[in-house]
Amino acid sequence: MHIKIDTEGKAPLHNKVERMMRELIEQPAYRNGDFLPKEVDIAEKLGVARNTVRHAIGKLVNEGLLVRKKGVGTKVAARRIPTRLDSWWSFTKEMKARGLDVVNFELEVLILPADEEVANAMDTKKGIKVVQSTRLRGTSDGPSLLSVSWFHPRLKMTGSEDFSKPLYEMLEQDCGVIAAVSREEISAISADAYMAEKLGVEAGAPLLFRQRIVSDSDGRIIEFNKVYYKGDGFTYSIDIERR
Repeated sequence: MHIKIDTEGKAPLHNKVERMMRELIEQPAYRNGDFLPKEVDIAEKLGVARNTVRHAIGKLVNEGLLVRKKGVGTKVAARRIPTRLDSWWSFTKEMKARGLDVVNFELEVLILPADEEVANAMDTKKGIKVVQSTRLRGTSDGPSLLSVSWFHPRLKMTGSEDFSKPLYEMLEQDCGVIAAVSREEISAISADAYMAEKLGVEAGAPLLFRQRIVSDSDGRIIEFNKVYYKGDGFTYSIDIERR
């Protein structure tokens, strides 16, 4: 069992252990049905309290990612529709898996008062100052998506964070928060003049629109995000298991 936790960064210890567990359960042996190591063995290997490991495992059980059988052990649950971040890759990772390098065409970070939509999405007050990041990204072939994110004021972000990093890596390292669950809505829309100019398509061209609210492992909202994808560049696929 080769496991370790990141000793750097601001994230609490129980969040670091939880992140390690999320990575552990992606290993082929556990995906294929092997039981996870015992809590006491994981705790000893990591040099942490057993309760810390139990808390992390409990989070994954509550999310339906693990199944715990008393007196038998804990194993990975059967795959479901991948709406959680355990199966949601960042754009950077998705492109790397295809052998493509990500190009950042534009990056803008502003501090703005939250409008009614943003305030309602993040369950905060209208007019409160929030950090907004806008990123135009793609490959050497050109822009593929425009992403706009707003971050909960609880994170106390200043706008000076390193947004050149993968987003959730930056949030963990700079803000001490781990993205755990994404609640998403996906629809097809037509490009308005602004979107058409940014993505290099004609006005009225089809776009894939993805809106999500991302929370940490304690259910606290950390990000409200809108992404506009070129219609001819992406396919959103899911696996559904018949029961």
